[in-house]
Amino acid sequence: MKALLLPGLVVLLGAPVAQARPEQRMPGKPHPIMAPLEQAATDCFAETVMANPKAIGLAKVGRWYEAAGVIGFLCRPEVSRMVQAHDQLYGRGTGDRYFKGAYARHLDKQLEARLLPLLETKTVASAEAPIDTTGAIPPSDSASAVDTAQ
Repeated sequence: MKALLLPGLVVLLGAPVAQARPEQRMPGKPHPIMAPLEQAATDCFAETVMANPKAIGLAKVGRWYEAAGVIGFLCRPEVSRMVQAHDQLYGRGTGDRYFKGAYARHLDKQLEARLLPLLETKTVASAEAPIDTTGAIPPSDSASAVDTAQ
């Protein structure tokens, strides 16, 4: 009887311990709590990069991570919420490591995908004739200028 009681007791006591472990993240599947916080931080970085001329200059030459670094302090509230949530889910200190590691590794790719189309120079067609910068009078205007002078 004691031989059956001991394994049963181990199973009962071990079950709550297994349930208390933090939920493991599934690669490729967004976490229901972390995904909106990551999105908010990335949105903040994208908006502030586009509002800062120095950051835009860095972004135009493909230095996305540095562009985010120029304005990073402006996104501190969003980053703090993300770090705190990660700490609550996976343990104290994991949020800071996550932000400096996995999140930062992908931030440049996220910013590039979002902002590059906005930064690319686009040519626009115009129905107007190009402006003559030489100062010469166009042929149609020169005939009317001669008529008015006579």
